Amino acid sequence: MAEKDMTEKTLEAYNDVFADIINVLLFHGERLVKEADLEDETPRSMYKADGRLHEEERDVAKRWKDCNVRIALFGIENQTHPEPNMPVRVIGYDGAAYRGQLLRDGEKSAKCYPVVTVVLYFGYDKHWNQPLTLYDCFHVPEELRSYVNDYRINLFEIAWLSDEQLSMFQSDFKYVADYCVQLRKKNDYSGPSETVAAPNKDTINHYDEVFKLFTVMTGDTRFEEAAGEVREEGGPRTVCEVLDRIEARGEARGEARGRAIGEARGEARGEARGRENTLLVSVKNLMRSTKWTAEQAMDAMGISAAEQKELKAKLNL
Repeated sequence: MAEKDMTEKTLEAYNDVFADIINVLLFHGERLVKEADLEDETPRSMYKADGRLHEEERDVAKRWKDCNVRIALFGIENQTHPEPNMPVRVIGYDGAAYRGQLLRDGEKSAKCYPVVTVVLYFGYDKHWNQPLTLYDCFHVPEELRSYVNDYRINLFEIAWLSDEQLSMFQSDFKYVADYCVQLRKKNDYSGPSETVAAPNKDTINHYDEVFKLFTVMTGDTRFEEAAGEVREEGGPRTVCEVLDRIEARGEARGEARGRAIGEARGEARGEARGRENTLLVSVKNLMRSTKWTAEQAMDAMGISAAEQKELKAKLNL
């Protein structure tokens, strides 16, 4: 899980990918966030409890700077498995971000700005089935509801995005989203769908990060291995090129495996014929020297009934 998280963070930490995700999921494809207007925000925050300092960490955090809009902090949290306490985690992260603003500028003169956290759910075999709000996490007596503030997370199920949403992505994240959608629909992936543009012409900007993510999400090392071969050979660096390489390697391994199986079967058949010929000679010799019948000779040699039947056919008995 740690390796998967690290890989997702690497891809999403690029400003073009981060801006693309926010623009599609929050602003319905309108290009409000420009990658040049993003700067890295430390994902770590400190808080004091029980007399000790503790650390909280988001997956990815950026600061959006725009003269016409108040600065906002977008945070992305990656999830592959539904997390029952995600609303509690998010409110903790957001609270730490606000507290950090106060501490940085001085509590009296601090000018705070809004914090938005986006949760990306990459699971494709089932919908998110865990709480979306703070009220869903625990029972709040009706008498206290006017005093206990609810808190809702901004969750997006990547595998359930529509074709329209997929078509809005402009960064390499479109391949990741399309991959999740196809696994959910077909439990298979044979290459980019028509929805995410012309794959034969589209080169990948963050090549290694995309295929490392594919590898970690599936446990199939062929993605990363084939991508490395294409990169070293100076290939076009597209998803289709990597998939073609995987298919070619599979065919080559299949042919080699077929030859190995054929050789093994040939050896086995040769050994079987050799044993049969040896038994036939031994039975004939024993019959001549003892005047025994074929059955008596084979019984004495401990030959099984099934094998005796085959040998009798060879002896024309």
